[in-house]
Amino acid sequence: MNNRLLPWSTPDGRPCYLIGDGTGYVSRVADNVESVQLGMALDLLGHVDDLLADRQATPEQLRYVVARMAEALRDVHRIALSRGARLPAAQADGSSPS
Repeated sequence: MNNRLLPWSTPDGRPCYLIGDGTGYVSRVADNVESVQLGMALDLLGHVDDLLADRQATPEQLRYVVARMAEALRDVHRIALSRGARLPAAQADGSSPS
C-alpha cells in the first residue's frame, strides 16, 4: 500500500492523501486532475509570454497573471511532491524528496 498526496486539499486547506495501490477510481481521477493542472500551467506560460511582450500591459494585468502563476506553481509543486514520493528510491528507504 502506498500513501499518495492528492492534487486537491480539504476545504480548510489541509492536504488530502489516498492509501492504496494506485489502480483505483480515485487514483485515476487524481491522475486526470494532475494532467489538467499541468496543461493549464503550460497554457498560462503562453499567456504570460504574450503579456510580457505587450509594452502596454497594465499593472493590474500583470498582478492578475502573477496571481494565476502562483496558483499554477502551487499545483505543479504539489504534483512534483506527490510523484516524487512515489518514486521507487523514495519508497525503498522510506524517505520523501525535499
